[in-house]
Amino acid sequence: MRCDQIMKRNIECVAEDDAVQMAAQKMRDDNLGFLPVCENGSKVLGTITDRDIAIRVCAEDCSSSGTRVGDVMTREVVACLPSDDIAIAQGLMSRYHKSRMLCIDESGTLVGVISLSDIAQFEADAGAKTLRAITKREARVHA
Repeated sequence: MRCDQIMKRNIECVAEDDAVQMAAQKMRDDNLGFLPVCENGSKVLGTITDRDIAIRVCAEDCSSSGTRVGDVMTREVVACLPSDDIAIAQGLMSRYHKSRMLCIDESGTLVGVISLSDIAQFEADAGAKTLRAITKREARVHA
């Protein structure tokens, strides 16, 4: 199965200069935990998650309306091509501990997103295997 067969195509994006508050409101309104950060609405620069907002804005007691998305976003772009086999997306999700995979074309333009739940809907065993790999982390001892 190819990535373009299961990816979501109508993807909301935010810009680096947008306020974190606007990104959080978009997440709330659309029931999302993640938004791609794009230049000109298409070229992917990174992502912002609800966790990025909690850790980098709330925990630091920053103003969400006064903090730019670009100041707290994750700049690492992990992506696959729409023509890639879903196994490639699963491998990248596992390797980078991502529950969502960006699908970009050859020019870096966002064309879709695949979530772990999308994989699980089409291949339950593969979804479970990918989930185990994504969530595998070294145990940390807290004092």
